[in-house]
Amino acid sequence: MIEFRGVTKRFPDGTEAVADFNLVLPSRKTTVFVGSSGCGKTTLLRMINRMIDPTEGQILIDDVDVASRNKVELRRSIGYVLQASGLLPHRKVIDNVATVPVLLGTSKSEARAAALELLDKVGLDRSLAHRYPRQLSGGQQQRVGVARALASDPNILLMDEPFGAVDPIVRDDLQVELNRLQRELGKTIVFVTHDIDEAFVLADQVVILKKGGVIAQVGTPAEILAAPADDFVASFIGAEKGKRALHLQQRADDKGLTLVVDGDGRPVGVLGSADGTGTSSS
Repeated sequence: MIEFRGVTKRFPDGTEAVADFNLVLPSRKTTVFVGSSGCGKTTLLRMINRMIDPTEGQILIDDVDVASRNKVELRRSIGYVLQASGLLPHRKVIDNVATVPVLLGTSKSEARAAALELLDKVGLDRSLAHRYPRQLSGGQQQRVGVARALASDPNILLMDEPFGAVDPIVRDDLQVELNRLQRELGKTIVFVTHDIDEAFVLADQVVILKKGGVIAQVGTPAEILAAPADDFVASFIGAEKGKRALHLQQRADDKGLTLVVDGDGRPVGVLGSADGTGTSSS
């Protein structure tokens, strides 16, 4: 479990990115921070692994203040996926994935063997293992980034707009893969995006933020769609697709799918199904 207690972050130029932020992120669930630029979502994410330290307040993981943890050890214990994948360009795919386990003391041969299994897990052919990042597509690079983040088997996975730089079709595929991985692995995922549709497809808990890290609403996708907290939220959940009115619709079949439908009756996403196999569409 991750908990923010009275967290404030002021930068040296006087900008207050987050003010008195309080929230519990449930264990083994996906929490998505969503909001426009400047709302503090990336700052909140980066304070969890101490890439940024809060000015005031505490961030606790399983009741332990992260400020008491060694920064390097903390970061190696938490998976981190960036928008641009952050792969080391001079290392082959297999060695990118094996990086953290080797740093933690695993032998290179064992780490490489485990890396191949992780490529399987994220849907990449093992033939890519000995290529360099520049020889991969954007979607493949992001899958490698996810594999690398999972290599040390962390309990927590931080994802900072990881699918924002790929085309919409690849992005849909990556969202489906992340949902599949989460069903298999049950990590505590903290995901940052500006895309409300992506938030609804991925999240167990959605946190809609206003400027300065102010929480506009917290809830499941279904709760937010059914009852926006105010005009800001009502506007925001329709902002990405022409101010449409989103609502839920149960499909009349035996699959139990719950669709996210826009004001013109077009499906734009799927929240899940009776057997737990959610997918996405946008």
